[in-house]
Amino acid sequence: MKYGKTERISGIVILLALLAIFVPWLMSDPAPREERPQPSFVIEQPVQVTRQDVPAPEMPSTVNVPPSSVSSENVSTEDVAAASQESVDDSNDSSSQSSSTGSAPASTSQGEWAVQVGSFGEAANAQRLSDQLSQAGFNTYTRERDNNLTTVYVGPYATSDDGESAMSIIKQRANVQGLLVRVRD
Repeated sequence: MKYGKTERISGIVILLALLAIFVPWLMSDPAPREERPQPSFVIEQPVQVTRQDVPAPEMPSTVNVPPSSVSSENVSTEDVAAASQESVDDSNDSSSQSSSTGSAPASTSQGEWAVQVGSFGEAANAQRLSDQLSQAGFNTYTRERDNNLTTVYVGPYATSDDGESAMSIIKQRANVQGLLVRVRD
C-alpha cells in the first residue's frame, strides 16, 4: 500500500472529530422564536420646525423681460423689437462663430455630404423641423427609411468641411445638434 498506517489513523481521527462537532449541531432543534432576535423599528416623532415668512423673490435688473409677459399699455411694440434685437446682437457678439461670415455654406444638388438633424417616427414632426430649418435659411429635405422613420437632412454639401461648418451654424442659429453623414442614393 502506498499510504502508511499513521496517515490512515490521522485521517480517521480528523473525520471522527468533524462528526463529533457537526452531527449534534445538525440534529438540534432550532431556537424558539422568543430567543431569536427580532428586527426593531422605531418611528420617531417629526421634528418641530418653526415656520418663517420668506419675502417674495424680485426680478433682477439684468434679465430681459420676454415680449409675451409685457403689458401692451406700458411698452410699445417698437421698444420690444428694439430690445429683442439688442439681446440677439449681444448674444451674437459674445458667442464665437465657426465661420467668419456666419452664413451657411452653399448647398449643391450633387453633393455627397449632408447634416442629419433628426429622425422621427411621425412624419408630421419631421415636417415641422424641416419647416423650422427652412425658415432659418437652410436647404432641407426628408427621406423615408426602411424602419418607419422619416429623417430630416440639411444640404447636400460638396465637401465634408462645408458640412462641418454648416453643422456648427445649424447649432448656433436653430439650436439643433446635427450629425454629418455621407448621402447615399
